[in-house]
Amino acid sequence: MPRGTAALIVAVGPRSPTGRPGPDRAGVRPRCEWRRRRQAVGACTPWSCVPCFIVSESVLSIPEEVAVASRALAVWQNRQVVGLLVRRNLKVKYQQSVLGYAWSMLEPLAMSGVYFLVFGVLLNADRGTPGGPDAPGGYMLFLICGLLPWLSFSASLGEAPRALISHSKLITTMKVPREIFPLAVVTTKFVEYLFTWPVLLLFVFVLGGRTWGIGLLVWLPLALTVQFLFTLGVTLLLSSVNVLLRDIERIVRILNRVLFYASAVVYPASLVLDSGAAPGWFKVVYQLNPLVGIFQMHQSVWFPVGTPSSIALGGAIGGAVIMFIIGYSTFRRLEMSVLKEL
Repeated sequence: MPRGTAALIVAVGPRSPTGRPGPDRAGVRPRCEWRRRRQAVGACTPWSCVPCFIVSESVLSIPEEVAVASRALAVWQNRQVVGLLVRRNLKVKYQQSVLGYAWSMLEPLAMSGVYFLVFGVLLNADRGTPGGPDAPGGYMLFLICGLLPWLSFSASLGEAPRALISHSKLITTMKVPREIFPLAVVTTKFVEYLFTWPVLLLFVFVLGGRTWGIGLLVWLPLALTVQFLFTLGVTLLLSSVNVLLRDIERIVRILNRVLFYASAVVYPASLVLDSGAAPGWFKVVYQLNPLVGIFQMHQSVWFPVGTPSSIALGGAIGGAVIMFIIGYSTFRRLEMSVLKEL
């Protein structure tokens, strides 16, 4: 089988007197693999299917770029399904709740107060705040503008292993691309992050925070795009692997805690980069963590002095692209095995 191509194998049984493939030994007429796969993405029509009776056994190969483009088009055509799944997830989360949507603001408020007491007051982590302790907004604004996107990423990471398992009935009954289920999980958490923006704007107003044109026009859109792409790649990877190896769900719980302290969320990255105790190679590896650059971009919207370095920016953008490629490639390779398990 050629490498770098999406291979579609058409297996045909014995011919019947009418010239079409007859029943196999089990008495079941074999289905065209090409047609079955195209029906799965909603792109098969009677005249677009490769007839089973033309060949007895052959391999049809199409370029990988064409296969990826066709799947992306199928996902776009089923974008309404993604919207329905997102609305359902939001309704389920807040149903039978007295406060409802208010919880999306109360939770980050409570966590911000706890982390400000521990890191800002007791551990004096505010000494590395971009612009100094007297910067507009201070450490409290620095904390909240990094904590809100972290909560969104952490929630997506926690639900990523079950993105396919929790939708097993829909996956086996609906003829839609399977990518829409991890995409729906990431989109739901992204919408919840947007719901927390009133909290951020409240802190900006109360604490006297300021923004700048490049922060709103460059750093904010770039941070949202890179984080969404990186989170989607992680979700595609974990959702497919966890169906075959259920230990992934427990590993993710540990990884979630490690990444929180390995990224510049509750402490400024300058505390690590300006430390004389950390060797040079460690500082480079630290900046190559995509989450460090992502959260620095979020913080740069309100703190012009804290823009990410070229290494951190390259690590964030390059890491997001690489993670998406790895996640999507793994998802495609394991798709048939995942369907058998579901």
